[in-house]
Amino acid sequence: MQDSVRQLVSPEEWEQRVALAAAYRLVALHRWDDLVFTHLSARVPGPEHHFLINPYGMTFDEVTASSLVKVDLQGRKMMPSAYEINPAGFTIHSAIHAAREDAQCVFHVHSANGVAVSAQEAGVLPISQQSIFVLASLGYHGYEGVALRDDEKPRLVADLGGKQFLMLRNHGLLTVAGNVANAFQALYTFERTCEIQVKAQAGGGKLVGIHPEIVATAIQQSREVTRGAGGALAWPALLRRLDRIDASYKN
Repeated sequence: MQDSVRQLVSPEEWEQRVALAAAYRLVALHRWDDLVFTHLSARVPGPEHHFLINPYGMTFDEVTASSLVKVDLQGRKMMPSAYEINPAGFTIHSAIHAAREDAQCVFHVHSANGVAVSAQEAGVLPISQQSIFVLASLGYHGYEGVALRDDEKPRLVADLGGKQFLMLRNHGLLTVAGNVANAFQALYTFERTCEIQVKAQAGGGKLVGIHPEIVATAIQQSREVTRGAGGALAWPALLRRLDRIDASYKN
């Protein structure tokens, strides 16, 4: 199957497929997946508005470059696949891809820590170094049930606005970025922020907050600490880790 799909797509699409499949494997490795019920999507390079998303029924640790399903903004398959896609998942992803040209990648998970914080009225608290990067570009979207209705799309898009992070109340975490590496780095930071918050609250002591002026400079600090590389700084090392464990995501 690898050879047949690779022969049918451009080199740029194949590269995107491999990167997105790697992201699925990394989410599984960190145990942020939820059986088959969440999604990472990426736009296919080129003039068409086509997107890659996971086959509905595969666990994240099974996803490969060839198995990703290519769809248009209406969720119609653009290449043959034995699998369908999750309609609820693509409601969220298609809305953001359509509204944000810069949102080449949209990552969404139901991690336990993320859902736990999404259910807290105050949301993300400025109590960790990780949290300042999230708070600098964070929106919230209220829960409206399983995302099956098109009429939710405008509200979802409005709540995200131009931000990179979106907390879906009572639901989970979502990040957007221009490439897979940056989307994964953002998701890692978001999830770690929530994990630290839940553990800090469980300690029972009074929490020490970070001053808003420090939060306001977080984006600049992020550029400095990564030397402008963003998610690309750690991405090659993450791929090496995957290759040591199981390189079949490249198939």
